[in-house]
Amino acid sequence: MFTGIIEEIGIVSEVKRSSQGAVLTIEASDVLADCKVGDSIAIDGVCLTMTQADNTRFTADISAETLRRTTLGDRSRGDGVNLERSLQLNSRLGGHIVSGHIDDVGVISSWRDEGDSSMMCVSASPDVMRYVVFKGSVCVDGISLTIANRLETEFEIALIPHTKQVTTIGKKQIGDRVNIEVDLLGRYVERLLADQAKKPGTIDLATLKSHGYA
Repeated sequence: MFTGIIEEIGIVSEVKRSSQGAVLTIEASDVLADCKVGDSIAIDGVCLTMTQADNTRFTADISAETLRRTTLGDRSRGDGVNLERSLQLNSRLGGHIVSGHIDDVGVISSWRDEGDSSMMCVSASPDVMRYVVFKGSVCVDGISLTIANRLETEFEIALIPHTKQVTTIGKKQIGDRVNIEVDLLGRYVERLLADQAKKPGTIDLATLKSHGYA
């Protein structure tokens, strides 16, 4: 599990592709302080496993399925990526609960600056938009963000200067693809309500009597 609070921007130093997937090597420093092989790490919001690690870089294997469903297949040498280590139970939860399992890939459809801050609009599929709630949480490229406005097929996010400086989002452009993970709470609520709706609702004499109607 993660929080969506980016710890560091890593730099892709090597990408090895094959028909079965890819191997990504990323240069980093802060996130490697207490990490070891086998640990989980979120790269642009995608939960992956460190397969090699030293003091300056680490590698992660990417399956063909992950390449199909995320933007990691777009990454090349020299690209910056958002990094976050998995959540520790004694840490503050500064963002929101993030699983690192991407729901879909969205596209930045518009961008306008408002002083030092910016409003970024992301186009998303109906499968994502059904969970988008005004002032709710969403994870974009691993960043925990608040939805400032919800449209029919898009949502807007207000980006403060700090977020643009310490993540890769400040260098994004219109047309760029981004990883989207919706708020887990919305999924759980939907499932609970769906299960409740499946239960047969029967009204008989005993039910009426128990509620004082007979």
